Amino acid sequence: MPGEAQVTIGNDTELPVAPEEQGSRTIYVLSSLFPSRIQPTAGLFVRERVFRLRPAFRLVVISPQPWFPLQSLIRWFRPGYRPDTGRFEKQDGVEVFFPRFFSLPGVLRRLDGLSMALCTLPLLLRLRRCYGEGILDAHFAYPNGRAGVLLGRWLGWPTSITLRGTETRQLKDPALAPQVVSAVREADQVISVSDSLRQLLVGAGAAADHIEVVGNGVDIGKFTAIPRDEARRRMDIPADASVLISVGGLVERKGFHRVLEILPELIGQFPQLRYVIVGGGSPEGDMSDALRGQVRDLGLSGHVIFTGPLPPEQLALPLSCADVFVLSTRNEGWANVFLEAMGCGLPVVTTAVGGNAEVVCSADLGTVVPFGDRAALRDATAAALVRDWDRQYIMSYARENAWEARVRILVERFRALSAGARSARKG
Repeated sequence: MPGEAQVTIGNDTELPVAPEEQGSRTIYVLSSLFPSRIQPTAGLFVRERVFRLRPAFRLVVISPQPWFPLQSLIRWFRPGYRPDTGRFEKQDGVEVFFPRFFSLPGVLRRLDGLSMALCTLPLLLRLRRCYGEGILDAHFAYPNGRAGVLLGRWLGWPTSITLRGTETRQLKDPALAPQVVSAVREADQVISVSDSLRQLLVGAGAAADHIEVVGNGVDIGKFTAIPRDEARRRMDIPADASVLISVGGLVERKGFHRVLEILPELIGQFPQLRYVIVGGGSPEGDMSDALRGQVRDLGLSGHVIFTGPLPPEQLALPLSCADVFVLSTRNEGWANVFLEAMGCGLPVVTTAVGGNAEVVCSADLGTVVPFGDRAALRDATAAALVRDWDRQYIMSYARENAWEARVRILVERFRALSAGARSARKG
């Protein structure tokens, strides 16, 4: 896996045993979105957080993958649909398992939480023999959170759920909304990456004091500015160009196509404009071909640079080339990429959705515009390109939001959850 320590592949029937560690705390991470050799950029934001808990806890990752017998046929006309991962990887010394769970697309997705729990239970029972009792740390309220609550009930383990943004869409689905809310209500601990998500769940019926906001952080070691002239030379971008950049999965939600729509007007103001697009397909889909076609149709080939997906440790280079980071996203929980861009000194232009305004919380950090307002996006981007930003202030804000402070809070919460579970078992 790019940028990671050696990743070893094994058989999920050969579980490692560490009897000398039986007494230490174990967090069993449950997230169907997690990086693998097949999808190295999927769920990087989940791994970025959970792997930082390793000094305090033993980690085991379970990433259940949806499956049904005929899904390979769908790949004939939808390449990349539910790609086959292996069953086991070792990433930076952490065991990551990819069990299958039965999942039919469409209306039967309402059964995914139950199916995930039933299909994951045998693996967890075996892991318990190796690593003992633990905490279930589920990411996304559905289906992982719902499955986590059920598994916690069956195993007698406490369950933590982290809300990450998919809940916004799921709460609009009459079949899924009750399961999202019940999972949040029944979990022993609920963490939201943004206050907007917390408020959304409270409005849907969850208790306000049951959800704590702990935003994502940024790795300043990876996201530090490279001198701009050097970065542009290495990227073969003219030193006098005006440069925009967007980073993310090339899917509709992220809005790369919405930025491309305003580019011809911006080029009228900034003839040397370059737009750097960093990313590739993701489990949500892949608009790569559509975006390249849009570039051709708009006559933008000399102005748009597609880098493809890059591992986190390589992102500082294209970010350091740019003047402004722009993302016309439809929905976000907490976009780590904003802080990553700020770590390299970039102001951010984005949309007023999800937790975006909580990250870009000051006019000195960027501009937040209404989603779908094309003129506002264009004007804010143009204004950002000519403004003399205090980039040292922007970088200092990113440093204030480094992972260390977030991780201290998370370690405290998980230790309390573990201690409470042990006291209950003794009682």
